[in-house]
Amino acid sequence: MYAVLVTGGKQYRVMQGETLRVEKLEAEAGSEITLDNVLMLGDADGIKLGDALKGASVTAKVVGHGRADKVRIVKFRRRKHHRKQMGHRQHYTEIQITGIAGGSK
Repeated sequence: MYAVLVTGGKQYRVMQGETLRVEKLEAEAGSEITLDNVLMLGDADGIKLGDALKGASVTAKVVGHGRADKVRIVKFRRRKHHRKQMGHRQHYTEIQITGIAGGSK
């Protein structure tokens, strides 16, 4: 069984046992969280969308927090004696999917 869920403004297709990095969540490492913004559920019988998903949720265990690799930003204007460099490291939360609960039928 798989699910498509939304967290941090992004959509993820997840299955039980997978580990993925999502935008930073306010949860302690080792705690259980429930993600209830599920867009689609799929299994061998087919897929569920819309009203069939009322009450559907995905449970996950927070593995840890971290920061991604640095992304370098360079702004340069030729012949104007202008050059600007910046960097950015995005915070993330690593979660492991522990269960997918189906919605009402």
